[in-house]
Amino acid sequence: MEDITKTFRRDTTVLDDRCSLRNTVHIPAALRPTGSRGFPTIVQDLSLAGFAATAVVRQHPGTLCWLTLPGLEALQAEVVWWEGSIVGCAFANLLSPVVHDNILQRYHGNGVFRLV
Repeated sequence: MEDITKTFRRDTTVLDDRCSLRNTVHIPAALRPTGSRGFPTIVQDLSLAGFAATAVVRQHPGTLCWLTLPGLEALQAEVVWWEGSIVGCAFANLLSPVVHDNILQRYHGNGVFRLV
């Protein structure tokens, strides 16, 4: 029972982590839903827990997908919502703050600084 509770809490936290700081970005990337061909996209916001990106074709909540950002390996995520050609996804594993900050420095332009 304890293992199920831990898994539920982790999954729910990642999927519903709306308190994670979201940063507006404009990152050309690729998104590949399970069982489909990948397509070019623009990541519009990014947080440690997930992202929002363009998706002309409707993406259904619960669909697993892979986001490939320039210079990084594909990141697994799950579609949480789709509205008006924008898809919101939660990462399967939270982004490392170091990776997150490096992406922001490269594409956000304001150089995030974190105390360690």
